[in-house]
Amino acid sequence: MRELDVAVIGAGQAGLSAAYHLRRAGLEPDREFVVLDHAPRPGGAWQFRWPSLTYGKVHGMHALPGMELTGADDGRPSSEVIGAYFDAYENRFGLRVHRPVEVSAVREGEGGRLLVETSEGTYAPQALISATGTWDRPFWPRYPGQDTFRGRQLHTANYPGPGDFAGRRVVVVGGGASGTQHLMEISEVAAATYWVTRRPPVFREGPFREEQGRAAVAMVEERVRRGLPPRSVVSVTGLPVNDAIRRAREEGVLDRLPMFERITPDGVAWADGRTVQADVILWATGFRAAVDHLAPLKLREPGGGIRVEGTRAVRDARVHLVGYGPSASTIGANRAGRAAVRSVMRLLNGTDTEGTDTDGTGNEGSSDRTDSVPA
Repeated sequence: MRELDVAVIGAGQAGLSAAYHLRRAGLEPDREFVVLDHAPRPGGAWQFRWPSLTYGKVHGMHALPGMELTGADDGRPSSEVIGAYFDAYENRFGLRVHRPVEVSAVREGEGGRLLVETSEGTYAPQALISATGTWDRPFWPRYPGQDTFRGRQLHTANYPGPGDFAGRRVVVVGGGASGTQHLMEISEVAAATYWVTRRPPVFREGPFREEQGRAAVAMVEERVRRGLPPRSVVSVTGLPVNDAIRRAREEGVLDRLPMFERITPDGVAWADGRTVQADVILWATGFRAAVDHLAPLKLREPGGGIRVEGTRAVRDARVHLVGYGPSASTIGANRAGRAAVRSVMRLLNGTDTEGTDTDGTGNEGSSDRTDSVPA
């Protein structure tokens, strides 16, 4: 068992932001803090994205603190562009990420420390920054007859790109950005496509203004403050309309069907008797927060989520969640990493006071003036 000040779990956008700010606060990697990542290489969840998601199709990639992403080829897969960027970032700031390391559980330790049980041993930090995101917990809805379907079912998490669907009849389930991207790609090679969503999709025309962004973040933040499972920020902002979306709508590709009632061996069926034959059902139904490793700490509320103020878990001030709820965006993850470190440093310095944390978006209160993390 190895004692240290802080353990960071996850080396995606939020985890690297936190690690960067820990270094700026004067903590030494591998001596006073450690970054643990279960992925095989740098890139966070981006390394698992499908090849057809090129960097030019990414809806906003905010640079990590201290180092811009420049000269990226819009036609190159985002997994390669961002993977290389994260790799260069880790090396430039000497973050010494440990990978691949699986974290199985975080438990109560002795002397006020936590125990982080991993595939490379146990760490005993005074504080924890959990930046595990959502990619490892794809959400698969359940519908009657699902096990009888004779075709193929897959999720966004293992979407291979459009080539695998050539000549197939495909039902795409989900009204988010991934679902629309999958649908538009697949429609160019498939025999037929059908788009099914639980709610009518909301398309957003025009620029997305700062006040709209703040309102969307506030809606997500309110859920985590109430201890409810977070919704993504994207889920409350609507789908931005671009030329590809306009063209797909004009061509009928984005003609949405309501949610089916059941799955049949040959396709799907609605309550009104309508049926569609399908070879593939693609579930673009999102992800849930990957926080099972925190279960021994009993942080969940009756509503099913972890109640968070800023980035700090209300039930345990030693635990911070970044990239969770309102900070589950690239810019939000950056700010949350900084906010978490400011609070952690107060805890380590013995100056932590209830109510002095930030809102998780980088909007610090006046009580943070003496913090050791530079602006």
